[in-house]
Amino acid sequence: MNNAAVLLLNQNYEPLNVCNLRRAMIMILGGKAETLENGRGFIHSVQRAWPIPSVIRLNYMIRRPLPRVRLCRKEVFRRDNYTCQYCGRKTHKMTMDHMVPRYRGGQYSWGNLVSACPACNRRKGGKTLAQANMRLLRQPFEPRPTGRYLFQVYLEHNGEWEKFLQGWWE
Repeated sequence: MNNAAVLLLNQNYEPLNVCNLRRAMIMILGGKAETLENGRGFIHSVQRAWPIPSVIRLNYMIRRPLPRVRLCRKEVFRRDNYTCQYCGRKTHKMTMDHMVPRYRGGQYSWGNLVSACPACNRRKGGKTLAQANMRLLRQPFEPRPTGRYLFQVYLEHNGEWEKFLQGWWE
């Protein structure tokens, strides 16, 4: 239970990140945060019991720039819903393909990377789309960092977070 996920909100209820239960309790007991949602039971000491938090809010405001989705293999596959952008096959054994190959000046960017099944990636090889006579199902784009997108992994086990994630960055 010590590593249970706790949603951390800014003073204005903006989702900041997810921390573990130990870190959340340190912030609550130190007066830096307050509990908004609980219901997971209690942590008992000899003289007192504290509710186990699920969502906490900072008592002060943290100013930070708007978040961006980190460009990595996992996020490219997630953006494309683990679907090959050439043939439409859906699988978890994906490869990442540069539409314009790197040796031809292609960049490592959201607009040049797509998910591809191994067969399509071999077929395309180091060619451009026109040379390989292939087409994309959907143009690549940078995903928007909505609260639901950033914290989707945790929503399966923490349904009570849904109301705090709606409307952020959308």
